[in-house]
Amino acid sequence: MNVSSANVTVVLQYRDSFTKAVIKNVIVVVLGISINYINASLIHTFSKHQIFYRNPRYILFIHLVVNDMIQVTLTVMLFVISYTIYKINVSVCCVFILLVVFTTENTPLNLACMAVECYIAICIPLQHVQICTIKRTLMLIGLIWTTTMFSGLSDLFITLATHPSGFFYSQVFCLTENVFPHHIVTKKRDSTYLVFLVIVWITISFTYFKILFTAKTASKNAKKARNTIFLHGFQLLLCMASYVTPMLQDVLQQWFPKNFTDSLFAMYIAVQMLPRSISPFIYGLRDNTFRKYLKRYLLCKVSTNAITNQGDIGKTSVNHTV
Repeated sequence: MNVSSANVTVVLQYRDSFTKAVIKNVIVVVLGISINYINASLIHTFSKHQIFYRNPRYILFIHLVVNDMIQVTLTVMLFVISYTIYKINVSVCCVFILLVVFTTENTPLNLACMAVECYIAICIPLQHVQICTIKRTLMLIGLIWTTTMFSGLSDLFITLATHPSGFFYSQVFCLTENVFPHHIVTKKRDSTYLVFLVIVWITISFTYFKILFTAKTASKNAKKARNTIFLHGFQLLLCMASYVTPMLQDVLQQWFPKNFTDSLFAMYIAVQMLPRSISPFIYGLRDNTFRKYLKRYLLCKVSTNAITNQGDIGKTSVNHTV
């Protein structure tokens, strides 16, 4: 598990042809822009309506969306850099890797918090307002970032203590194991991921079964919450794949030596892009309230563009008449 989600799947000794490299980069960039455009629409809708930014559930959701946007942007940048520049300054790479480590570790913790919020809303609804306040939600988000930053920055401090200062001025292919090569960092990161995943899986399993039993005799909202928790678990399962990427790479290299880069590219799409495309679906499209306001935003935007285009056509006609 000694890899961050910034593993952009390209290894120098297995370099693609120019045409194949262009195709892969276009696919990744288009997917990245598409995911970020959808997420940006969700953020815009969230920020414009009080019903969302005063609700702890949507605050946690939009934090996950912002987190996904940061991660998608960084991994796409690193993917393109791996094909164009190949090697970059270690200090610059450190910034990229640390941000990706933060956002990678944020995801399972945020999913666990969202699962707990669903559990409280369905199983103990009378205490939901007292427990899930906006202030506590923001404090929880701060705690998530503090936890992941402490974990990530410790890698940097270990590297600073074990490597000469000249190392940070050298050029490397930007991967976690190249920037933080010390074996202590690897063991510490593996332990951290294991602890995070165990805690999160216990949390999601507990909340899922509690809501499952409630849903048998309760309302439609309980059944929908159960499905939401299930999707959280599926998303977490996809996120876990990034932690076992090195082992998967070794297997792919043995099974598909001639198509190694193609296999790695497919794994990159499945591990990096697919989990980030699920977040908008879980709350953005499945949630009736959010979907209603999102439709209004999109329809208003289309109407505005249509009116603008008609105005431009009218001006052109007048000019031609004159």
